[in-house]
Amino acid sequence: MNVPLWLALLCIGVLGVKLIRPPWWLIAVLLLGGYLLADSLLAPVINPLIK
Repeated sequence: MNVPLWLALLCIGVLGVKLIRPPWWLIAVLLLGGYLLADSLLAPVINPLIK
């Protein structure tokens, strides 16, 4: 069975929020920080670390 990556990440994220219960501001900061970092000058430096 093939599952789209976005669906798998969404499920893992929902389970993580339900089990760990981090504050919502921390989730927002991580999402916004990741989005801004992916579109910055540091993206080519970070990209090999992720793969």
